[in-house]
Amino acid sequence: MTLKNVRLELARAPEHPSGSSRHGYEMLAPLDDEGHIDLEEYRKRRAECRVWRFWNGEDDEYGHLLHTRGGSWAFHYDIEGDPDGDDAGFRFDQHRFVEGEYVSLREPDGELHTFQVVAVRSAQLHPLPR
Repeated sequence: MTLKNVRLELARAPEHPSGSSRHGYEMLAPLDDEGHIDLEEYRKRRAECRVWRFWNGEDDEYGHLLHTRGGSWAFHYDIEGDPDGDDAGFRFDQHRFVEGEYVSLREPDGELHTFQVVAVRSAQLHPLPR
């Protein structure tokens, strides 16, 4: 199984009525044939499952996809960015990461944002610092 590069862009919101391609995430994650995150493959390739957060007006953040003890998913910024602030995926274990679908993330301050999956491809993530 290959890792997939999944691009999430901010969906429509009061402050962005048309959504925003300048606010979002790209992640590398193993997806099954239906677009769900494959937990067993994740366990084998955990170090490769990374994330890049791009947010207009803020510094980019880099980290890893994290499967928590409670069984949920989060983006943990342990490479560069806020090491104390994880962005928690809302029901990532149930959502499909296929183009056109919507997913939500809760930021450390509690704010929930909805994102549209705009691309899923076998590719490399934005170059990450080592």
